[in-house]
Amino acid sequence: MGATSVVDDRHPELLKESGQREVFCGLTSIVWLHRRMPDAFFLVVGSRTCAHLVQSAAGVMIFAEPRFGTAILGERDLAGLADANEELDRLVKDLLERRPEIRTLFLVGSCPSEVIKLDLAKAADRLNTQLRGRVMVLNYSGSGIETTFTQGEDQALLAMVPLMPASDVDQLLIVGTLADAVEDRLVQLFGRLGIPVVASLPPRRSTELPPIGPGTRVLLAQPFLSATARALVSRGGRLIAAPYPFGVEGSRAWMAAGAAAFGVAPAQVAEVLDPLVERGRRAIAPHRELLAGKRLFLLPDSQLELSLARFLQRECGMELVEVGTPYLDRQLLDPELALLPEGTRISEGQDVERQLERVRAARPDLVVCGLGLANPLEAEGIATKWSIELVFSPIHGCDQAGDLAELFARSLRRRAALSFA
Repeated sequence: MGATSVVDDRHPELLKESGQREVFCGLTSIVWLHRRMPDAFFLVVGSRTCAHLVQSAAGVMIFAEPRFGTAILGERDLAGLADANEELDRLVKDLLERRPEIRTLFLVGSCPSEVIKLDLAKAADRLNTQLRGRVMVLNYSGSGIETTFTQGEDQALLAMVPLMPASDVDQLLIVGTLADAVEDRLVQLFGRLGIPVVASLPPRRSTELPPIGPGTRVLLAQPFLSATARALVSRGGRLIAAPYPFGVEGSRAWMAAGAAAFGVAPAQVAEVLDPLVERGRRAIAPHRELLAGKRLFLLPDSQLELSLARFLQRECGMELVEVGTPYLDRQLLDPELALLPEGTRISEGQDVERQLERVRAARPDLVVCGLGLANPLEAEGIATKWSIELVFSPIHGCDQAGDLAELFARSLRRRAALSFA
């Protein structure tokens, strides 16, 4: 365990770290996925700890009927004294009797189910045979043993790719969960740019999967969808390289890349997008006054770090101390790396104690990190921003650029307002 340096022409301080990590598990992705697809249900096969985690992350009241739940593995299951598959079949049938509106059921693996080697792929096949025509059963792993929490969405979307119908239709496919209002706005803008067919993955109804084929141009809305992107390419889709739609600059470049893939003239792109860019910059301006010149340290957590660092440095004037990322997928993130200042220190992976030592030595004005590290750093007088909040918030597109900047400015305003006298 430890850190190794990797030579990089633009970023000579690229560090690869391995050791103790401090991240959420992929089960938390259920919180935004279940809101996206109201006809789907996410059944975690795990422990009471898993159930408490998802319930707490979602903030669901005890009397609510959310579209997720936990098939709890008891001591007899974990000890191999009971047939977990038998119990799972019974729970699924009871669930479908009580919730007839479910059209897609995701069996979500967890650390406990993986430790006892419960084969949820076989369970999904068995249930699909039993429930043919009633519901589609898919499975994926949300385990936090080797992954960060946003990879839960990547695995969920990956499970859906084989079911997408084949088609040669010319279309733009936006991949990654977006708030409905944000997606509607982006689809409208692409329509004004002359791209009439715009589909989304995940869809708003789990049974209405978009087609995929040689005519599909794939535009990722989130930078953490590595496995899904490769699966779509293997189905014939063409991946569009672009920065991600965070902030004015990234959003314009993202939409312009989508338009260029369909041969839209730059003049038409400017006509549609430049007014949005101007409004977005005006919305960022009051927050930039507070953020400019402040020193920023991003710990690896959500896989949004490189995009956020680019936005905060280039559009808000912040100085980058270090940009950490759980893993660095060059194919998906090279457009972001190219926009970071030369010499930016970038770390891949995590050795949490070493990174905390660097945070304490640098004493940055703001640290973006997970919940487990935020409170201890706040107690040491260092302002923090929860990275998980950025996944839940509608922050994509030029229209949201001011709101995105405000999320970071709010942390500094809160710190300035606190008095420990």
